[in-house]
Amino acid sequence: MKKTAIFLIILVLICTVIFQFQKKENNKENRIVMAFGDSLTHGKGDKKGQEGYVDGIEEQLNQDGEKPKVKIWNYGIPGQETDGVLKQLNDLEINSKLDKAEEFIVFIGTNDFINANGGDLKQVHDEDIKQAKTEYISHFKKIISILEKENKEAPISVIGLYNPQEDRDAIEKHIIDWDHTIADIVESDERITYIPTNDLFKDKSKKDYFSDSLHPNQKGYELITKRILEKNDFRES
Repeated sequence: MKKTAIFLIILVLICTVIFQFQKKENNKENRIVMAFGDSLTHGKGDKKGQEGYVDGIEEQLNQDGEKPKVKIWNYGIPGQETDGVLKQLNDLEINSKLDKAEEFIVFIGTNDFINANGGDLKQVHDEDIKQAKTEYISHFKKIISILEKENKEAPISVIGLYNPQEDRDAIEKHIIDWDHTIADIVESDERITYIPTNDLFKDKSKKDYFSDSLHPNQKGYELITKRILEKNDFRES
């Protein structure tokens, strides 16, 4: 009986070691990217079962079968503003994972902009948008600060905002202003890549590239995916 018990203990230990080794090896196969944002990161408007540019990036990078595989953890929440991303980053469950990421994507600000204007873009309220920008920039800086504090090496891709109604100059001037400010903030930070999107839908048919007044459809997200991959291939150098 003693010999049997000893044998079982040894067997369990061997199995445990093998399991931990395989788990470690499997983890090596995944290059983790964490994406934070709103419905545009969540993938609203894409075809059923797809997550917009997040799935697009994964599909493009992993189709050749090369290792390590890129796995994007999508933390996009529809309707979320910058203060929501801050809450996520301060949440223990998410905060404890930040050091596991090898890349970050931050695509946030559309809801800050729209909600500052009263919840829609029917009529532009210049002063409200200008005032909201101050808080938006403050939150954005805090988001970047937390990511760089909790993870000392991972590069960050910051995705710029776009004007969903390109024929509205009253909106366009504010989108350009917000984008320029963000680009200026991250310009001197070697870890951050700013990726503009406001030009992507210029001279494009709204019905062909959007699912509604704001969210791209599959073709629209493909444009965003392509632009992101032009600026960052998410592969180790």
